[in-house]
Amino acid sequence: MEHIKLSVDKTLSFVSREEIFKFKEESKKHLTALHEGTGKGNDYTGWVELPSQITAEELKDIQETANNLKERVEVLVVIGIGGSYLGAKAVNDALANNFDMLQADNENPLVLYAGQNISEDYLYELMEILENIEFGICVISKSGTTTEPALAFRLLKELLEEGVGKEEAKERIVAITDESKGALRTLADQEGYKTFIIPDNVGGRYSVLTPVGLLPIAVAGHDITKLVEGAKSMQKYTSETNFEENPALLYAATRNALYAKGKEIEILANYNPKLHNIAEWWKQLYGESEGKELKGIFPASVDLTSDLHSMGQYIQEGQRNIFETVISVAKTKYKVVIPEDKDNLDKLNFLAGKRVDEVNKMAELGTQLAHVDGGVPNLRIELPELNEFYIGELLYFFEIACGVSGYILDVNPFDQPGVEAYKSNMFALLEKPGFEEETKKIKERL
Repeated sequence: MEHIKLSVDKTLSFVSREEIFKFKEESKKHLTALHEGTGKGNDYTGWVELPSQITAEELKDIQETANNLKERVEVLVVIGIGGSYLGAKAVNDALANNFDMLQADNENPLVLYAGQNISEDYLYELMEILENIEFGICVISKSGTTTEPALAFRLLKELLEEGVGKEEAKERIVAITDESKGALRTLADQEGYKTFIIPDNVGGRYSVLTPVGLLPIAVAGHDITKLVEGAKSMQKYTSETNFEENPALLYAATRNALYAKGKEIEILANYNPKLHNIAEWWKQLYGESEGKELKGIFPASVDLTSDLHSMGQYIQEGQRNIFETVISVAKTKYKVVIPEDKDNLDKLNFLAGKRVDEVNKMAELGTQLAHVDGGVPNLRIELPELNEFYIGELLYFFEIACGVSGYILDVNPFDQPGVEAYKSNMFALLEKPGFEEETKKIKERL
């Protein structure tokens, strides 16, 4: 079986092989700690063995629930924030037709998202659209009290119940939440919603291979069994492969070697617009896992070649504190050949007879060489093709590399204490009961 591949060759003029291999034993030790649950934050390492532990029965239950929703709704609204929606959106966008929303004969519901912002206009416009559409809700929250999703769920639940009645609404609402506690668990039990469990030992940004990601992916019509098989393949490959050929360990080691040389920003680049939200998922994974204790590589992203006409100038000649990781897809799904034009006004006849992907691949290679010449180290991840299996491999590869990389930085990659700061200020400003003292202090500051 072919795997995704990592190349670090275009970093070796910036860091030596020895500087990368300095992390060899340490990264192997951290990989063992992840699998044995002995490192920092080990209460949240349930995702490490998850691909090999998902049963056929669990996948069947998720698929049957997805099929039930497909029979009832035209649109499924996934309500969640952070890891509660980014993984599903990343996979759905990577596997969908670029123009899915315009395909009249699409047999699968359109998956939309809410609870990832507090925009009044967004919610108004969403509800306006849903008033005339058969829709369902997948609400995702361990607690049920996180402001953004809880607010969206309150509004959309009311809209759904008003439209189809409480009994039918129960059939169209699925709650993915804590096994036994929290406001959403209480409501789901009271109302009789179909529920799935967010494992206690899996944090949001590592939850894409739990029902959090798998149910919305299944509703969109993608093969969750193959997605899990890909993740399981990468779990096995990264746990058994020597450092020299282990993409996760080599990625973690190389990025930390570059970080030690002052490369503090990593840009994840792609040459396929379907990968845009893979980068958004990756940014949360690495930003929230590593950005603490005044440490961490800042994760950014670009869509190429589009952003070569905007961010390309900075990457080529701006501050030299950046490095680039390129995700490349070897084989496209379709074939488009460039025609010859008798007038050749655009001067592109030299490309006649070539496939569009050949032009894209040469743009990728030319850009990589230009950026390396300009002082930007380049790593390259290659997917044989864009399908469920290799996306599953990619997700697990990034997750396991993130855990190892966080341990190399000597931080806990599985907590996010800094996320609470904005919430406390927001609640104080809104004069939430119980925040009286904080409200008084913040008003004095203002």
